Amino acid sequence: MWTPADTVMPELFTTLRNRLGITYRTNWLRLHASPQEIHVWGKSGRFSKVGSINFFELYAEPSITKSLSVRIGRQALSLDNGRIFSAAPWAQQSRAHEGIRFIYKKSLETDLTIAFTRPYSRNFDPVYSPVASHSYKYLFVHNLKYKFHNQITLTTINAVDIFRRTTGDRQYYQRITNGGRLEYAHGRIYATVSAYYQYGQNAASEKIQAYYIQPEISYNTGRTLFRLGAEILSGEKNTVSKGVSNSFVPLYGVAWKFMGNMNLFTRFPADVNKKGLVNPYFFTIFQAGKKLSLRGDAHLFFSEFPLVSKGDEVDGKYLGFESDLSLNYRPAKAVEIIYGYSFTLATRRMELLNKVIDAGEIPVWSYLMVSYAPRLFTKKWFKRR
Repeated sequence: MWTPADTVMPELFTTLRNRLGITYRTNWLRLHASPQEIHVWGKSGRFSKVGSINFFELYAEPSITKSLSVRIGRQALSLDNGRIFSAAPWAQQSRAHEGIRFIYKKSLETDLTIAFTRPYSRNFDPVYSPVASHSYKYLFVHNLKYKFHNQITLTTINAVDIFRRTTGDRQYYQRITNGGRLEYAHGRIYATVSAYYQYGQNAASEKIQAYYIQPEISYNTGRTLFRLGAEILSGEKNTVSKGVSNSFVPLYGVAWKFMGNMNLFTRFPADVNKKGLVNPYFFTIFQAGKKLSLRGDAHLFFSEFPLVSKGDEVDGKYLGFESDLSLNYRPAKAVEIIYGYSFTLATRRMELLNKVIDAGEIPVWSYLMVSYAPRLFTKKWFKRR
């Protein structure tokens, strides 16, 4: 997202996603397919082009017992609040993984996923593929969720992603992420804290020692929800020892849900120049009626450590402020209309991160999204006696 400048020309284009979900279910088997076509109108001087024809999900899920099933194929992986693993529903292509997932649901919920990547077709733009952006060779994820009683819930996520090394003697290297979330709910009050530690190696053969922390508290009046929290992603000091990286990478989650609709910070550690990020936020969601809701988000951005310009540290860590306003209207059950408006007040430090061209200008972003998701056909199969 760039601020207004004489050297930058505005661009207006439209993307359209057509997705069909097909599910067949019996007592012991579930088959699901969701083919999608993404079309791009008016980009790069072309009237239209097909961005991708693909499957968002395509899997079979046989049940071994009433509590245990196995999902085999391409599938979305949405865990906890979506910060570490998300299906990225706001993106046109969304995100999926290919592999096998063992799912156990009873009083305790747990699942184990083993995923892999392979060479994907380049006939279409890979940016519109739900799987082509993954760079791992293998991915192992264990997720557990247990509710101790009506007020306290524990969630853990442990992941190992293995990458193919392009140089050096060793063919593969791995990155390990361990952590989870503790939640407390009582009446109108909800409090939570999430924490992860990351270690292993990165593509530069550096040893990883990084962390992520997210505390949050919210209060629901019935019509209005207030959420106050912060995200802390670790970064590196200028004096960090050679061969060690302290930059946390939030794996395969979403950023806009936590760091603002303008997507100023989505690629870590590149977007923060390895200096980490602290993101205090305050969300307000007002339910104006059964069909209409209003939302206002406010973000403050700080680097964990001072930025560097021409070899010298820059005084201060404050980067800027972002405000996101949105309106959600559901005129019918299958129709959703969302309008959003966002702006950022940036400091000169944002220029050092190449987030803005001129901090004296105010970048503005607005969007209109219309979703139509009808249920075309449903038939229930009766159990045999």
